[in-house]
Amino acid sequence: MTSAADAPAPHERLFTHCAQVVTCAGPAAARRGPQSPEGLGVIPDGAVLVRGDRISAVGPRARLEAAHPHAEVVDARGGVLLPGFCDSHTHALFGRPRHAEQELRAAGTDYMTIAARGGGIHASVRDLRSRDEDALVALGRDRLRRLAMHGVTTVEVKSGYGLSVEDELKSLRAIRRLAAVAPLRVVPTFLGAHEIPLESRGDAAARARWLDLLEHELLPAVAEGGLARFADVFCEPGVYTVPEARRLLQAAAARGLGLKLHADELSPSGGAELAAELGAVSADHLGAISEAGIRALAAAGTVATLLPHTLMFLGKTAQAPARALLEAGAAVAVATDFNPGTSPTPNFPLVLTLAVSQLRLQVAEAVLAATVNGAAALGLAHETGQLAPGFRADLALFEVEDVREIPYWSGDHRCLATWVAGRPAWRSPGYD
Repeated sequence: MTSAADAPAPHERLFTHCAQVVTCAGPAAARRGPQSPEGLGVIPDGAVLVRGDRISAVGPRARLEAAHPHAEVVDARGGVLLPGFCDSHTHALFGRPRHAEQELRAAGTDYMTIAARGGGIHASVRDLRSRDEDALVALGRDRLRRLAMHGVTTVEVKSGYGLSVEDELKSLRAIRRLAAVAPLRVVPTFLGAHEIPLESRGDAAARARWLDLLEHELLPAVAEGGLARFADVFCEPGVYTVPEARRLLQAAAARGLGLKLHADELSPSGGAELAAELGAVSADHLGAISEAGIRALAAAGTVATLLPHTLMFLGKTAQAPARALLEAGAAVAVATDFNPGTSPTPNFPLVLTLAVSQLRLQVAEAVLAATVNGAAALGLAHETGQLAPGFRADLALFEVEDVREIPYWSGDHRCLATWVAGRPAWRSPGYD
């Protein structure tokens, strides 16, 4: 019988020859308020030692190479190594694209009008209901691979295109299967309250029956089946009201699910205040958040997750008030909102470009929003989002010499490789 003392030591790999190692090291919690460049913890000519699935040491290359001469060398080729991005808001499980809607918006048709005509989310609902679980897994696996190609190592994936008991559970089962085979870490979120199904829009009684089904049938099935880590609600005029969202989220919390909330995307409806009141891990979108909502998030532990690509793609001229949130003392994260209708991109560095150019974040603020704060928006800040001893070895390597180049090269693909828990998740064909 082999004892623990006889077990072989975990394999050591030394990530070296980095122009910069960007550690984002600090408290295992969301960083709140404005951030200075020093908060990135940039180490010129740095190195990272990985033992098994964890980071063992971080520091100057010369020191780590001398201390660990027998470690396997992973050559960064003069690139920038940083924590893998935590994409804390996606709808990556969907069927066909909705490119026709882009032309409708260009012609002046707004989002809510498209939805009222049976487009938008309802179009994706009809499509997803027509597909079996295997087809959804195949589609989702390719999309998660594309996220990994752009530096993402942790991703949240929501249901919400089923809007029936059978199809929401089918979606969550597909997400669970993806978590077992995808190259990155998958965090499942139940978004049965993404829209009111068309078949439940006839009258108040039909709407009430749908809410009862969500609370008393779907939520118990999701919780008992361990199919989701979080529950989410689209709280917006024309979708779910604040009282309805409160009811569903309180029911989810009672069943042990964490809370997230689509809040104040298009109108200041009080969603941010509700997220703060209920202790949600994040309030997302916030394009129309009120001053009261800003104060509420700043006073709470709820992360403000901003989705700049969505509002840009919708043709909006205003973005979420990122600077006002930071100045109030809130924690800000950014995410792709990868979905078929309003943000069809897996390109996380492009989101960083928009975070700087549109949200007016400093590069340090944008990178922390994509790493530490993205992890906090998934309840994972104790485990990932920074390169520090004891944290999971989730890393992304970029073909740049300075971290400021990542948002600078707008839309360009500069990610050379990603590693999740120390294992290769994706490598560029030119990097081996």
